[in-house]
Amino acid sequence: MSDFSDTAKLLIDDKEIELNVYTGVEGDRAIDVTSLYKDHKLTTYDPSLGNTAICRSSITYIDGERGVLRYRGIPIEQFNRSKPNFIEVAWALIFGRLPDHEELGYFHDALTDNELLHEGLRNQFMALPVDAPPMAILSAMISMMACYHKEFLQLEDETSLLGAAARLISKVRTIAAFTHRRSAGLPFIYPDPNLRYCANFLHMMFSLPYKQFEVSEEMEDALNLVLILHADHEQNCSASAVRVVCSAQANLFASCSAGVNALWGPLHGGANVKVMEMLEMIYRGGHRPEECIAAAKDKNNQFRLFGFGHRVYRNYDPRAKILKTACDRLFSKLKHKDPLLDVARKLEELALRDPYFIERKLYPNVDFYSGILLRAMGIPTNMFTVMFAIGRLPGWIAQWKEQHFADGAKIIRPRQLYVGNPKSDYIEIEKR
Repeated sequence: MSDFSDTAKLLIDDKEIELNVYTGVEGDRAIDVTSLYKDHKLTTYDPSLGNTAICRSSITYIDGERGVLRYRGIPIEQFNRSKPNFIEVAWALIFGRLPDHEELGYFHDALTDNELLHEGLRNQFMALPVDAPPMAILSAMISMMACYHKEFLQLEDETSLLGAAARLISKVRTIAAFTHRRSAGLPFIYPDPNLRYCANFLHMMFSLPYKQFEVSEEMEDALNLVLILHADHEQNCSASAVRVVCSAQANLFASCSAGVNALWGPLHGGANVKVMEMLEMIYRGGHRPEECIAAAKDKNNQFRLFGFGHRVYRNYDPRAKILKTACDRLFSKLKHKDPLLDVARKLEELALRDPYFIERKLYPNVDFYSGILLRAMGIPTNMFTVMFAIGRLPGWIAQWKEQHFADGAKIIRPRQLYVGNPKSDYIEIEKR
């Protein structure tokens, strides 16, 4: 973003205040209100920050009206190739460019070299209840990595950032797989350095000491796509949480742990779980999709249609389109049908031609098909949000890097509009 290209005038109490207006590379305009309080003792009131840009960013661009999503300027559809590569996308998000052959090879080797957990960290699993929430474990383990990798608590150049990023991105899948094995009462399966990133994760999830899990090419590609499509999404709740914690000069591990905790919320990372529960309810209950569409439009009915609509998109979520096609490819290879996919397809067909949904611009979002794909791979529902976190980790690292190295970066400290008691006196307890 260049210097301000225009000005806006604010009229208050017969006083005119002139504010700079900045324009982004895609034509988005933002009014600069940074001087309002300092110069005029005024603040802006914007609950949920839905109309406030908290940073300048060059990582991800979204146009919700047109259904556009780009990573570092590259349309998300271009990553949907015959061999999608999550690691390549992770590098691009963090370092701002697609890696060349040498850089990609180096990054791949760094991930392989750092896939094991320190034995002290691995032993922490034994102290956890077998039914502990997977996201609680993930958050705690990422935070505890700071205890075993203290050399990365201060990152001041790209080399040290690469070292920390490789450890986080590699070890997060080991932590996730061990979390599943612990809950299932299964022995831990160590990573196989001969396998690529996604195949290695599925190996750790599902192999047995006497039988290695066979990962089909279609399954590996589908998991790569799921992770790529979740890798970043502008200033969402968890990305903003990472930036806020980072702004206090907190280390990368602490900041990404905060991202996990924000993602844990059902309004953010838990949405695909709600979709699967809904589809199960419809199928097991013998409900007709037509009945569910009618119920979703009835204000007096408690039924909710999950997986439609988005805070940003007012068009078809481009990620959902890609995942829908990925479902077709994977299920064609698996040669078995999932009745939940049939239910989802029928719901989408009905909604996309219903005036109620068309007028309100309620289209399928990324959560509508991602759970069905994960279920086809054998991922249990309680691990869905963990899978989201694995995919989102490169985006969090990129957001941390941008915040940490931003010129003139300050601690993020919002204002408030106080609506409590006016000045009042303390009353001794005997007189209350």
